[in-house]
Amino acid sequence: MAGVPLLPAILLDIIGSAANIVLAFLSWRYALLLSRRQPDNFVWGYLFYVTFAIAAFTISRAVGHLIKQFLLIAGQADLWREISPYSGGFNTLFMISVAAVMIFYHKGVQAYEALEHEAGKLKNANRELAAAAVQLRDLNQTLEQKVEERTEELSQSEKKFRHLFSASKDMVFFSDAGNRVVDMNDSGFEMLGYCREETSTLQLADIFLNPDEIDTFITRLSRDGYIKDLNVDLARRDGKIVSVLLSATAIIGERGEVQGSEVIAKDLTRLKTMMEQLASSEKMASVGQIAAGVAHEINTPLGIILGYSQLLMDDVQEDSDAYQSLKVIERQTKASRKIVADLLKFSRQSGSTREEVDLNEILADVVAVTEHTLGLSNIAIHRQMANDLPGVDGDPEKLRQVFVNLVNNAHHAMLAQGGGELLLRTRIDNGDVMVEVRDSGHGIPERYLARIFDPFFTTKPVGQGTGLGLSVSYGIIHEHGGTIEVESPVLDQQQGALPGTLFRIRLPRSGADRRQMTDMSGARA
Repeated sequence: MAGVPLLPAILLDIIGSAANIVLAFLSWRYALLLSRRQPDNFVWGYLFYVTFAIAAFTISRAVGHLIKQFLLIAGQADLWREISPYSGGFNTLFMISVAAVMIFYHKGVQAYEALEHEAGKLKNANRELAAAAVQLRDLNQTLEQKVEERTEELSQSEKKFRHLFSASKDMVFFSDAGNRVVDMNDSGFEMLGYCREETSTLQLADIFLNPDEIDTFITRLSRDGYIKDLNVDLARRDGKIVSVLLSATAIIGERGEVQGSEVIAKDLTRLKTMMEQLASSEKMASVGQIAAGVAHEINTPLGIILGYSQLLMDDVQEDSDAYQSLKVIERQTKASRKIVADLLKFSRQSGSTREEVDLNEILADVVAVTEHTLGLSNIAIHRQMANDLPGVDGDPEKLRQVFVNLVNNAHHAMLAQGGGELLLRTRIDNGDVMVEVRDSGHGIPERYLARIFDPFFTTKPVGQGTGLGLSVSYGIIHEHGGTIEVESPVLDQQQGALPGTLFRIRLPRSGADRRQMTDMSGARA
């Protein structure tokens, strides 16, 4: 049998072994680079050790093959037989290491997958926590913003409420379950005449005039939870009465119990006085019509009685009893005729002339007539006359009569106290002419203020007045298109309430003055 040449097989074994060594080192180097680039990557670390074991096994096996071929070529077969067991041992050792690494890979992969799974859970949990943290941060920021906005809204609301509470011209106060006033605005203190320091001791019983009205207030508040438009009378600290229209809301606690009340009270005293004056004015108009008819009916027989009594006086001796009786008849008839004349003036049935009147001159005439009598009663007259006071259209005699009546009333009011001060003032107010007559007398009781212009109403003793003076004055002023108001006590902006009485007369300026003002305004425009 012919032999087969072994050289190609030997060369192929040598080249293959060398190629195995080169490729093993290249794979190991590439795994090394990957593990250095991503040192935390388990796969790259595993490949590094696998390639290292395979490279060691390849070197061992390739070197063994190369040594075998070179020794056989060199004819050293005996030497190869001696060292071949060692080469096989190294190959077996490195093969076992490769197997161990491969076995470790499966366990490592399982551990890695388990770790990856847990790590994934941790990552998901971390992402969820991060998302929750973001949401919590956003919620916290939103909550802070909402708290700031709500706080600002509450602050603005409190400012509005506080401004409404403090700036309201009506009385506003709060009470607790024990009917104690716990807070009140400035208008309330001014209305009742108390100071803020007294709030801690102020009770509803102190400001309600009638105890029955307190019971009504508490009952309705407990029953309905609110009160609307309740007319009550409050008592000022100085004892004066203030009529108010009261509305209240109960403050309810968590258990439904009434813990107090919020109350608003509107002062109706001035309105009530105006309504009473309006009713009085209507009554006076009716009385005036009746008085006019009665005056005309009585005036004729009084004239006849006066005429016949004077004729009889001419026929009897002056020192006789008959003469004295006739004298009494004459005197009383004249007094009756004066009352009839006052009735006619009150009913506006007497004649009237109109001309432009200077009220400063009218007041000067009144002072000239009454100054001596006032001086005897220790009454000092103060005059504050406005310069360039516009004129008014009116009857000078009637207007003079009005101011004489007011000065005489002031005189009588100050007699009992042995004197006083009388102030006469003229000024311009909103285009009208204003005259003020003020005395420092005892004043007019509040219960009489609405009746002082009623005919035949008087507080003077019998024989000192007929009760027609202010009624006649009221009629004259209204006949002139004006108004007359009374104030007692006198309210001073600096000194507060002062004793005495103030009559305030407002009259429209004359038509000539109004036209002059219009022309001047047009010229300025």
